[in-house]
Amino acid sequence: MTESQFARTATAANIDIDAGLRAHMTKVYGLMAVAMIITGAVAYAVGTSPTLLMAIFATPLKWVVMFAPLVVVFIFGSKIMSMKYETAQLVFWAFAALVGLSISYIFAIYTGIEIGQAFFSTAVAFAALSLYGYTTKRNLGPLGSFLIIGVVGLIVVSIINIFMANEGLSIAISAIGVLLFAGLTAYDTQNIKNTYLQLRIAQGEEFAAKAGIMGALQLYLNFLNMFIMLLHLMGAMRE
Repeated sequence: MTESQFARTATAANIDIDAGLRAHMTKVYGLMAVAMIITGAVAYAVGTSPTLLMAIFATPLKWVVMFAPLVVVFIFGSKIMSMKYETAQLVFWAFAALVGLSISYIFAIYTGIEIGQAFFSTAVAFAALSLYGYTTKRNLGPLGSFLIIGVVGLIVVSIINIFMANEGLSIAISAIGVLLFAGLTAYDTQNIKNTYLQLRIAQGEEFAAKAGIMGALQLYLNFLNMFIMLLHLMGAMRE
């Protein structure tokens, strides 16, 4: 193979990888968007029904609704690569519906304007951070390790505060959480991109596609947590 033929082959391969990566990221964002729509629809349907809210959050069922998503997401994360792609996609969307049920209380606590403002602010921040994570040449791996440790600590403190009900600590958790999940948005986007490039070569497109569902789940959780915590901060400022 001549030098010019080698250069043309390398260029064609790079173009193919770029096209595949763009298609992969588009699918990841699409899966995330569908999950957010499902979550929003379920949360609105339940949250605007006083009867359903009372049946869930005024009974011991609230503990099941609150902790079930946490259990499901850990099981899903450990089993996703052994599932068929279609099954993993359905489980992801079922999980999104369960999350919608668990956050439906926001419609009873916050006004529509507050929810809309928090969602718009989160969407703008998420888009900017995800774009940064996709385009930056900086390795965000070390930052990601620090952020993940921070999130684990935040979860532990949040569970403790469910029983303590300390409003000051709750505000601090929300403020720190917004920053942590903002950073994770950039980190996870870069990681999704790098994982696709590695798995496509090593494992093939199907394996990379299932990794894309996991990536969509990570971005979905980052967006959702930023939104809920920002909404709580807005509510605290109002009071």
